Amino acid sequence: MTARPTQQLFAKQKTMTPSHPTPGPAPLTRRHFLKASAAAGAVAAVHFPSVLAQAKPPMNAVILGIGGRGGGAGQNFLQACKEVGVEGKIVAVADIFASQARRGHEAFGVPEDRCFSGFDAYIKALEVPGVNYAILATPPGFRPPHFKACIERGKHVFTEKPVAVDGPGCRIMYAAAEEAKKKNLKVAAGTQRRHQPSYIDTIKRIQDGAIGDLVTLRAYWVNGGPIWHRGERGNSTLEKQIYNWYHYIWLSGDHICEQHVHNLDVCNWVMGNQHPVRCWGMGARQQLGNASGEIWDNFAVEYEYANGVRMFSYCGQIKRQWSSVSEAVHGTKGWANPGGSVHPKDGPMWRFRSERNVDPYVQEHVDLINAILKDGNLNEAAQVTDSTLTAILGREAAYSGRGVEWGEVLNSKFMYGPEQLYTDASKMQFGDFRTLKPPMPSLFDSLKTPPMVPVA
Repeated sequence: MTARPTQQLFAKQKTMTPSHPTPGPAPLTRRHFLKASAAAGAVAAVHFPSVLAQAKPPMNAVILGIGGRGGGAGQNFLQACKEVGVEGKIVAVADIFASQARRGHEAFGVPEDRCFSGFDAYIKALEVPGVNYAILATPPGFRPPHFKACIERGKHVFTEKPVAVDGPGCRIMYAAAEEAKKKNLKVAAGTQRRHQPSYIDTIKRIQDGAIGDLVTLRAYWVNGGPIWHRGERGNSTLEKQIYNWYHYIWLSGDHICEQHVHNLDVCNWVMGNQHPVRCWGMGARQQLGNASGEIWDNFAVEYEYANGVRMFSYCGQIKRQWSSVSEAVHGTKGWANPGGSVHPKDGPMWRFRSERNVDPYVQEHVDLINAILKDGNLNEAAQVTDSTLTAILGREAAYSGRGVEWGEVLNSKFMYGPEQLYTDASKMQFGDFRTLKPPMPSLFDSLKTPPMVPVA
């Protein structure tokens, strides 16, 4: 675009040149040509200032939820802006806790009066003038109302995963995803494997038939130790739960949802962005013992897709010798690791290799920024909601001890969180809220009418 004004100037001069030469001044020398070109460039600069800057408008971002992931995503965003060559800045942050919100000033130099705290902080941050990019990194239970607020206000969004913890939250996400489409807003999700070259290349090969027809898939997020536990802190039940958010279903969705969603997302991607239609599962709370909270520490789930393909899912956060975070796909002609290798029954193994070192945590922001600047087709909201609901489907099957269908979870009326969270989260206040007993199969079923959800 920077060359266009000069091209137009020269084009106008060309149309004024007679078709047939007439006597005139001596031929143009190289020196005169360079002088003329410099003069033309100066004219263009006078009449078309800041053309380059206008071509790449600045990215003014807000971070909603500035804990470890929010701070990390903010740094990833700034690095991505450098790689794209666009000015990027964190202009405001929001967090329920004031002590966390202050990190915006410490980490990113955000003015203290734009480090908002409280349940309504996300609204204040989104309404700061000039904001065009929102980073969503609160506990997952808050994701649906925050995403909806971003889309209502016309912001492009990077949202961490998962994006909900139950059916009602997923329905909010699906509706907002459609609204984002209508408004041509760009959305990227924190399922960073979709922006990682090794996964992109390998999954394309799988989908092109490198291992034949797909038969089964396997997904692991098996940790070799427990997840963090922050203990009790706060003056009300709600404050204590949010401070120790990983251990409450309405906030994290349990680790099958908060963490294992990465691997489930890969399997749905391999299946052509289809989701399972039903599943059966089991699991337990074995090593968490009497620690405060509701969640389990291990799950084993068998999913079935519409075409009959099965996916076996295992995730755990318990102390053990063996651990694995990986996926595998088996077909009629071999098997593959979607992260970078194909193993045909007949023929040599293929492994992904690249001289370029891509950080997928940065690349997902690079892809989003480029989509904004170039009006690219990027809206990952529905697909990450599909993967989130896949995790919720497995969780509910394991909690209840029975087979569960996709539609049951999607249309579920039971809200794990406070009702205000689903209507207007900005008006929530600290106070009392139920704590569920850790789910026990045959005694717990949130999908029944009325729901069977024993309270501690």
